[in-house]
Amino acid sequence: MSLAGSRPRQACPTRGRPRSEAVERAIVEGVMKLLEDGVPLAELSIERVARTAGVGKATIYRRWSGKEELFVDVMRAAEPPDPELPGTSMRDDLVVLLETMRRRGLLNRSSMMLHNVYAQMKSSPKLWAAYEATVIAPRREAVHEVLRRGQRNGELCADADIELVNDIVVGPMVVRAFMRPEAELPEGLAERIVDTVLVGLRPVSSTAP
Repeated sequence: MSLAGSRPRQACPTRGRPRSEAVERAIVEGVMKLLEDGVPLAELSIERVARTAGVGKATIYRRWSGKEELFVDVMRAAEPPDPELPGTSMRDDLVVLLETMRRRGLLNRSSMMLHNVYAQMKSSPKLWAAYEATVIAPRREAVHEVLRRGQRNGELCADADIELVNDIVVGPMVVRAFMRPEAELPEGLAERIVDTVLVGLRPVSSTAP
């Protein structure tokens, strides 16, 4: 389930009751507070979250099926939002997607809370699987769609392996942003990666001499 902003707003909320968006925001902020206070994910029970957010457990369960779904939404709220793609070209869209990854990497480095939570998530197979399915897989599919559109538009070799090209384009940013904390993440890195990779993936003109 996504955060409150993705659902229609109620035009006339019941007098005296908080709006649904406000309730969900309080719950998400409650989890964030506990994480910032150093509470491990394993100790974040729904009961503890409800107590911190000032709501009942039933209020949480009406919005999220369990801890994994709630934590995924909390992490999505803590990260930069997925970008709107310009749609002007495959190259421009890939640059935007990689730039967002660069910014996530910078945020992960600057936020000890996020860094610790990511590490804890990876040690929890069930939680990481939920994050993978809900967040990572859709982002990967977004890159795939950009590449497929590039093939249709003649910007990418028609016989290119989309899965492999995805790894070739995204891989350098993943390594620098999330696997090498000492590596620099300068502005312009997304453009450099995309332009370097695409040089060898552009269709070759078949025009005879």
